[in-house]
Order: sequence, then C-alpha cells, then structure tokens
Amino acid sequence: MKTAAAVLWEYGKDWQIEELELDEPREGEVLIRLAASGLCHSDEHVRVGDLPLEALPGIGGHEGAGIVERAGPNVTKVREGDHVVLSFIPACGECAWCAEGHQNLCDEGAGLSVGLQRDGTSRHHVRGADARLMCMLGTFSPYTVVSQSSAIRIDDDIPLDKAALVGCGVTTGWGTAVYGAQVRAGDTVVVLGIGGVGANAVQGARIAGATKIIAIDPAEFNREQARHFGATHTFASTKDALAVLPDLTRGRLADKALITVDTATPTIIADALSLVGKLGVVALTSLAPVTARQVELPMFELTAWEKRIVGCLFGHANPRADVPRLLELYRQGDLLLDDLVTRTYTLDEVNDGYQDMRNHRTIRGVIRYE
Repeated sequence: MKTAAAVLWEYGKDWQIEELELDEPREGEVLIRLAASGLCHSDEHVRVGDLPLEALPGIGGHEGAGIVERAGPNVTKVREGDHVVLSFIPACGECAWCAEGHQNLCDEGAGLSVGLQRDGTSRHHVRGADARLMCMLGTFSPYTVVSQSSAIRIDDDIPLDKAALVGCGVTTGWGTAVYGAQVRAGDTVVVLGIGGVGANAVQGARIAGATKIIAIDPAEFNREQARHFGATHTFASTKDALAVLPDLTRGRLADKALITVDTATPTIIADALSLVGKLGVVALTSLAPVTARQVELPMFELTAWEKRIVGCLFGHANPRADVPRLLELYRQGDLLLDDLVTRTYTLDEVNDGYQDMRNHRTIRGVIRYE
C-alpha cells in the first residue's frame, strides 16, 4: 500500500513528508492503522544526530496507538481489530529479561538503533530506498508495520489519541518516580525538567503519595503546567530550589530527585545529587548524546551520605502490565492524559510541532490521523 510519512534524510535537517510504500506484514508482524502519534523529544535527539539510526533515510515517531488492520502468519499476541498501544521498546515475553520482569530491557530492544524488522529487512520504502524506523515503529505515518512484540492490546473504550502517550512519555515519567526512584508516601521529590516525561514524573510522585513535589524548569509555561499535574513548589533553577529546600524539609533535603530534562549534561547529575539528603536517590531518565562520557559528581557526598544514582530506561516499566495499569488510572481520573496534550497537529505540521516544543509552548504535541 501507499501512504505518507515524515522522513529524515540528513541529521540536523527538518522532517520531510514523503510518499511511503509499505509492504504487507510478514511472520510475527502486524499492520497498524494509527490514530495518533506523540511528538516526543527522543525523535528530536534522532533528528539532530545525538541518537543516530544505523542508516538513513529514517521514519520518525515512536509514541503511537491504533488498530490492527492485518496480521501476518504466526501472530499470537494480538488479533485483527484489536486496539493497541505501541511500546517503544518491544516486549517479547520470552527472553531472559522479560521472564525476570524487566520487559524494558527486552533483547529485541537491541534493534532500536538499527530500525529494521527482526529479520533484518524493511517493510517501509521511500523513493526506492529502504527506510529505517525510530524504535522499529515509525509512527510519523498513518500506517506502519511492526513486530507483534511492540503491540500492547488495550480496551476499546480508551481514546486512542490519549492512549498513544502511554507508549513512551507517560510510562517513562510515571515509572521513573514509582519504579526507578521508588517514591513512597510522605517523600519529598524534586523533578528536574518538566516536559512530556517530567510532567508524568510529577504525576507518578503524586500518585505514589509524595507530600512535597518540587519542579525545576527555566520555562515559566512548564512550571505552570507542573503545578497542574501535582507539583507543590516550582523553581527556575537548582540554585533557587536549594535556597529554599532546607527550610521546606527541616534540613533533610529531598528524598528523591528525578532527572527528566531534554538532554542530560555533565553537570545535571551533580545538580540532582545536591538536592537529595542522606540515602537520597537520583533517577536518571534523560538521554545524553551516545558519545558523551564525562560527568561531574560530588564523590565524597556519594559515599559519606550513601546517595545512589539509578539509570532508568522506560521507567523500569513492564509495558504489557503497566500500559493497561496506567490506562485504568486514567479511567479512574487519577492519571491526567487529556491535559497533557497542549496542541494537536497534522502530519504536515510535524516540524511546527517540534518548533513549539523547542520554544516551550507545549508539554506534549500530538499528531492526529483520525
């Protein structure tokens, strides 16, 4: 079939809308008709070359939801007609990591930067060239072919344009608080960076019972949004927060700090560690360029105060369990999804959506196909 897609031909350049020729799904694959795709900052990392694909051209998008149109041979996890969320990391359910309850580390995730199907071939073709897919999904297109391992069945009553957000940003942010930092009732939590992931880290801390949730972001719009999702205090910088934090906590400082800024820098971990007290936990979710190696740490504090740093991919989530769990929290009114969508776009407006993100005008932009 033929459809359209937002394609990257050169790092640092804009997405280009191209005609996409899409093959039929093969063994273990499904054709998805997408309802929506979130505009996540990780696709911006790909666009600028911080997270390069193995080759270009590449089709962006990794936060989507839709309906299974066709299933290839030996598909057992979903059926035609199912409503699904696409998990940006596959969850095969069979590898050692999945079996041990770490679906976010599924062995099939090794193909994320390759961007091809499990057999090493492509179903997506642009101008006669095989196209790679962001996270093996390519949701910047109304239709895509993906592995069944990436499709999580959901109930039909959940709006698909809201469910799409649970494929990456919501689960990552919520899980960073609940699983990564293990926020507990009564904790004081600091969230550094309030975007599509940070807003949900705030929600995760709120749902987990944190009594003080401190959001740090230089953009006034983002700080205002943080309060809507549960932040009790907001500051423009770590320095501003540190001036007040001892009084807020009777000198203990924060229990947990969650790093959800757009790009991790050498100083951000040191900033986060300065905000937590004894036995404090820093959960690092933000991505740095793949070539980054340097980081600043207060090493004495790390040892003497027994602070910990935890890497946190996809919020430590198990998507086959946590996607339905989060959508149930949405159904009950505890998890705010509608409010996350600041603005919707057509596929042709994908570059406008990312410019709005860079200008701090959106928490989450969404491309709607229906």
